[in-house]
Amino acid sequence: MLSRAPGELFEVDRACVQAAEGAARLLASLGHAVEASHPAALDDPDVARYFTTMYATNAARMLELLGLLTGKTIGPADVDALNWALAEMGRQCSANDYLATVDWLHGYTRRMASWWAGGFDLLVTPTLSSPPPPLGSFNPASEDPKMVGMRATQYATFTLPFNMTGQPAISLPLHWNGDGLPIGVQLVAAYGREDVLIRVAAQPEAAQPWAARKPPVSA
Repeated sequence: MLSRAPGELFEVDRACVQAAEGAARLLASLGHAVEASHPAALDDPDVARYFTTMYATNAARMLELLGLLTGKTIGPADVDALNWALAEMGRQCSANDYLATVDWLHGYTRRMASWWAGGFDLLVTPTLSSPPPPLGSFNPASEDPKMVGMRATQYATFTLPFNMTGQPAISLPLHWNGDGLPIGVQLVAAYGREDVLIRVAAQPEAAQPWAARKPPVSA
């Protein structure tokens, strides 16, 4: 179980910490062995740099592909400011830098997978680093789009690594803060172990169901 931010770069909201710790206690009460541990690769300081290169080059390629599919050149007016800024970054990436990123990602995924291979079945973390924000909080038109991207990266600090590795993960709304908003808990399994993920996720859902709960403002 990990409830602090990877790399300890910032403070995680207390409600999100409580969500992960509460889920750990719930799983322990259901008969699972739970301990404070996590893959050392999560604390690698280079994660953000290589994730950005991966994301930016994919954004550049996606806009190019959309242009081919639609028969028009995709310009800044066709996408939001953050996606355009990322695509611009991606276009400036050299082939050498791109291949270095691919090499790093291959090593990172192996380092991450080794923690599960060492005997752990699931990693428990908060899903996000802070409670659900108001709509528009990440509107890139309101400020420097790259700053919005940095804030979004911090917000998704627990899910971002597994977007990179491609491991199966699930978010469960097992906690609610004082404003009545659901706070997610993330469970992450080893490669190919969706079966373990779903079987274990079903247990806290049965013990602490949420289907009938709704936040104060919902549609």
